[in-house]
Amino acid sequence: MTIRVGLVGYGLAGAVFHAPLIRACRRMELSVVQTSREAPNRVQTLDALLDASDLVVIASPNTTHFPIAKAALEAGKHVVVDKPFTVTASEADALIALAKRQARILTVFHNRRWDSDFLTLKRILPRTGAISLYEAHWDRFRPTIKPGWRETEEPGGGVWYDLGPHLLDQALQLFGMPESVSADIFAQRPAAKADDYFDVTLHYPSRRVCLRCSSLVADPRPRMAAHGSEASFVKFGLDPQEPALKNGATPLDAGFGMDERTGTLTFPDGGSQSIPNERGDYLAFYEAVADSILEGAPVPVDPADARDGLLLISLARRASELGQRLPVRDASLTEASAPAS
Repeated sequence: MTIRVGLVGYGLAGAVFHAPLIRACRRMELSVVQTSREAPNRVQTLDALLDASDLVVIASPNTTHFPIAKAALEAGKHVVVDKPFTVTASEADALIALAKRQARILTVFHNRRWDSDFLTLKRILPRTGAISLYEAHWDRFRPTIKPGWRETEEPGGGVWYDLGPHLLDQALQLFGMPESVSADIFAQRPAAKADDYFDVTLHYPSRRVCLRCSSLVADPRPRMAAHGSEASFVKFGLDPQEPALKNGATPLDAGFGMDERTGTLTFPDGGSQSIPNERGDYLAFYEAVADSILEGAPVPVDPADARDGLLLISLARRASELGQRLPVRDASLTEASAPAS
């Protein structure tokens, strides 16, 4: 069976990430695209897309994720949602419950689980010993405000909603939910209307996880640094799959996902070792989606994981506004009682 895929949105996420991966997936066919842009097999309405799809992939602006996913699930379709899953944890809860009632798969495109450096870190983490400090940075130099909804004050706008979900998801995969959160999130560039900087700390009993991003850094800090009782692992540079896709490469090309910029494992005695990278593999996400639909395998990303990330996104923003360290447990109880929009 070939899974007919309907893609909602054909901007950066839809055209650069999802469409090439769907086309490369041997059990999928990109049947239709709903967008105002030029696109192959374009349709004008969501109803037309639903009629031609078994699986709906949502790569539209963040505030549209919930209503489109809800409509797709109610129509009996399987659903993939780009990150962030929704704007609030209560919306995520509503979609998770609806997918269960409809007996349809629902998953979230946290593709950075298949970054070369993250796969490498997971492989060598036992060699570092007990981690006391983990740092993840996503730095760039963008002094000029880019047009588009990501740079606006609307719900789901700003760099914390854009890049925060990636860093949070990776941290939660490694360490689970923290006990509390502190944060500094604000608009640093003079003309910015949405946050373009964050410094968020996840507090664990014997560990700190620091997630940081700035739009005004010309010399980026390490992409990740894990400091443990036996060694430290430090890696510079972002995964190469996004720029490769932007340049027209496909996941089926030889060498796709290979990062030549190795990380370094440093030991307390001063010795060090260059660590070869795992191959990055975003296509693995869609192959796993096909396994879920056709064979009943688990989804590649449990939507409950994405829901936990949304809880921390909201809690960190509140912590920043109040200038306080806030407990996760209290936020969980509050979100559990909040209705979906």
